[in-house]
Amino acid sequence: MEVEVKLRIPDAGAHRRVTDVLAPFHVKTHRQENHFFDGSAGELSALRAVLRLRFSDKDPSCVVTLKAKAVLVDGISRVEEDEEVLDPSIGRDCAAEPAKLSAVESRVVRRAREEFGVLGFVGLGGFGNVRQVYEWKGLKLEVDETDFGFGTVYEIECESDNPEDAKKLLEEFLKDHGIDYSYSEKSKFAIFRSGKLP
Repeated sequence: MEVEVKLRIPDAGAHRRVTDVLAPFHVKTHRQENHFFDGSAGELSALRAVLRLRFSDKDPSCVVTLKAKAVLVDGISRVEEDEEVLDPSIGRDCAAEPAKLSAVESRVVRRAREEFGVLGFVGLGGFGNVRQVYEWKGLKLEVDETDFGFGTVYEIECESDNPEDAKKLLEEFLKDHGIDYSYSEKSKFAIFRSGKLP
């Protein structure tokens, strides 16, 4: 189970203020490319699950992730997540031709087939994301700028075993610096599928 605090930042100006204040704690920046897949008969979406390939240009990598049963309440997300590193060249082939996923030797893809009954895969499209990572007060903060093509969303994510404490610390930080925020109400994938900004 992945548990994350997710706070939405309203616009580019607020995002810039966050990254300016956090600059001394910056660790790395990832440019990510996300591609999503369902079963050809909608098997994954019918069970509130999705398969994702994520490419990063920082250390050219590809990670295949199966997410299921996501719940997002008051800025805290809980989701069943299983991920595995995949050869980037295989990932690229599958992003271009989703049907090739069925033949991939991968524990995560096998789970999608066996546990969710996926017989064949179809591509749903995807989006790009710039993720800036910070180590701050014992927390790993990920400040995202996500371009959906129909608009951009700014968000702070923080995975934590104590999400309520992490959320309180983040809220105090944002209030102290006069930065507006709200609790994220939808996952990036849900925003992407809706085709409009929340």
